[in-house]
Parts: sequence; structure tokens; C-alpha cells
Amino acid sequence: MVTRREFIETLSVGTAGLAIASSAKSYGQILGSNDRVTFATFGLNGRAYAHLDSLNANKATSRLAHVCDVDSIILKRFADRAEQKLGYPVATHKDFRDVLALKDVDAVSIATPDHWHTPMAIAAMQAGKHVYVEKPCSHNPAEGIMLVEVQKKTGKLAQMGNQRRSAPHIIEIVDKIHNGLIGRAYYAKGWYSNVRKSIGFGKEAPVPDHLDWDLWQGPAPRTAFHDNYQPYNWHWFRRWGTGETLNNGTHEIDVARWALGVDLPNSVTSSGGRYAFKDDWQFYDTLVTSFEYDDALISWEGKCCNGMKYYGRDRGTTVMGTTGSVFVDGGGYDIYDLNGKMISQLSAGKAASSADLTGNDGMTDLHFANFIAAVQKGEKLNSPVAVGNVAVTMLQLSNVAWITQRELHLDPSDGKIKNDAEAMKLWGREYESGWAPKV
Repeated sequence: MVTRREFIETLSVGTAGLAIASSAKSYGQILGSNDRVTFATFGLNGRAYAHLDSLNANKATSRLAHVCDVDSIILKRFADRAEQKLGYPVATHKDFRDVLALKDVDAVSIATPDHWHTPMAIAAMQAGKHVYVEKPCSHNPAEGIMLVEVQKKTGKLAQMGNQRRSAPHIIEIVDKIHNGLIGRAYYAKGWYSNVRKSIGFGKEAPVPDHLDWDLWQGPAPRTAFHDNYQPYNWHWFRRWGTGETLNNGTHEIDVARWALGVDLPNSVTSSGGRYAFKDDWQFYDTLVTSFEYDDALISWEGKCCNGMKYYGRDRGTTVMGTTGSVFVDGGGYDIYDLNGKMISQLSAGKAASSADLTGNDGMTDLHFANFIAAVQKGEKLNSPVAVGNVAVTMLQLSNVAWITQRELHLDPSDGKIKNDAEAMKLWGREYESGWAPKV
């Protein structure tokens, strides 16, 4: 990773001045800015639109001043939408390092591809910025450890975007479970269903004029551009993505371990494959994983290419105990007795469909509100990266178990794989020269 000093020294003062001037065109934007947290958003395709909506929902306490993307088309599209929604223009940038050199930025929100999450968050904290980083907060377990270490070292706030941690109804039901609602909770199952299509077989192609492919790859080892990589299908390539387990399972598994009151497991087993299509997709489309504890079990079932629902929902988490069970998702919860008869339910709104790739919802608004209040007033974060990264590490180890096709035995204190040097080779990754994050 290029150091902060290196990119500040090479930064054009004129460019920085123009960016600040552009962000200050509206007097309404400047007015009271000292009372609000000034944000920059990095990575503007998809989930960034939820960040925009949530910052707009929290406009009394925050403002979005800068946006950044390596694709000029995506950058302009987002900036236009931001101006339309916010009522003022935002400054646009291609290189996030230029933004980190600006003194008017208090916090950054990161919605880039997964391979950028930890390196970018680390660079931001080392530049003195607070960080809201989308799930998964890391690409591999080694990065998660670095991310937590840098957060502690810098003292900057870092929240992971697992917004269910800020949903009032989920906070409520987890608290009830912890207080004996279903006796001793010992088993939780999370699932996700979607009907994703094949990505086909891509071919090497010229890099589009509007895309900085080198900067898009950043910390990842270089590879030639193919026509089925960007802007979304990178999820399904191991060099940049983390598969459906991390793309979506992070939410359900985080709720599962939260409800059971457990952290890293003793062992992980994972079975599945790419069954629905034969194409360039490097991960599974169907996966079943078990995380075993001394006296509890968590299971994950991911189905990318079949929309079969459970409880009539695309996704959710069921928690079972000695006297009953609970189903919970983004739309509410149901409580069942020991025989499976529903005895109570709460509706908190319509749960998002798995076909929704943006995820605009009130939970995200509340998660941003919590982050902003933590920056402004010292409110406790609902999902600091040290907490969010536990579920992320679990699912990364699920991927390792799938790749190696064997059970992994873990040290539950840190998640490291015991007595398996081959599997531990997948604990971290190789970086492009000069781009490795440093604590």
C-alpha cells in the first residue's frame, strides 16, 4: 500500500483546492457544517446508493461532500443522483487517496468490491478518518486481524455494515432470547435464496476508456481485463470476491451467533458446488456449512440459483432452544413453542427481497445514525469491526473448508486452523507489489 505521506506529497494542491471548492458551491451545504459529520463515499455501484439514502435520512447530523469511483460513468451517475437527492453538488474523485488527504473529510463510507475493504479502511484510519465499511469488512482472515489492530492503534471508529445490529426488533428479540424466551438457545440456522443467472464464459477484452482497471484491482495481483468481471460479477471470482456466504450470509450468521451468544467455533465443515451452471463462476452456487461449538451449533445454507423459500422468505435466521424457537429477519420475528406452533409475532415492515442488490432500508438508516452519533457524541457502536469481523472470519473459514474439502479444527481464541498447514495457506492472500496493507 502506498503510504499516506507518499500520496499526500504527490497530491496536487490545485486539484485539492478545486475539489473543496466544488463541494462548497451551495451555501446550504456549508451552513452548520461544523455540527455535522462530513462524509466521503468510496465505490459507487450498488450498495453505495443505500449509503446515499441513509446519509440523506441523517442529513441533520451529516453531509456527503465527496464521492469516489474508478469508473467515470458510475461516478457521474452517482454524483448526479446525489445532487438530485441532497440538493447540492458533491465533489467527484477517481483516486480515494486524494480524498483521504483532504482535511474537510471526517469519515468515509466504503462500498467497493471486497478486496478493497480492509486496505481502504486501514488507509482511511491511518489518515485520521472514521470508517463505515460494508460487509464483509475483510477479504480473508489475516486482513480482519489487521483491520482490528489498526482500529485499536489509531483510535478511529470503524463500523461494519451489518445493519441488522441496529434494527430495534432484532435487538429486542435477541435480548429476549438471552433472557430465556426459548429456554437455552443451542441451534441457529441461517439461509439465503436467489435466482442468479449464469455469468457465462468471459473473454479477454480491451479495458473500457471509462475504467481505471489498474486502480480497480489495487491490492489484488494483476490480471487481464475480461468482459464479465465488472461492475458486479467480481463477487464470483476468488481474487476479488468472497462468494455468496460473505456477500449475503454475513447478515444471517452474525444474527445467529449474536442470538446464541457465541464467537468463533471449534470446527467448520462445508459442502457444496457450482451445480446450476457451468461457467467462469469460481465459487459454489449451493453451500451447506456447519459451525460446531462445545454446546451449540450454527448452520448456513446458501442457494444462489434457486429461489426456494423457507417460512415464505428469501432469507432469515431461525434460533432453536429447549422450550421453543424464534424466526427473525429484516421484516420482523415469529415466536414458536416447542411443538412448532406460532404463539406470537411482530412485524417491523417488509423484508427486503434477495433480488434487491442495493438494500435501501430503515435498518441501514439507523446503522448510519448510530455511527454518526458515535463520532459526534461517543455513542457506543452497534457493530465495531472487532465484533462484525467474527462472523466474517467464520464464513471465510467456511470458504477454506469448501476449497480444501475437509473439516477444519480451529483455535477458537483467534480462529486459526490447527494442524493443517495447507489450509492455513488460505488464511491470507498475495498482494500486488506496493499495495499490501500495513498495521
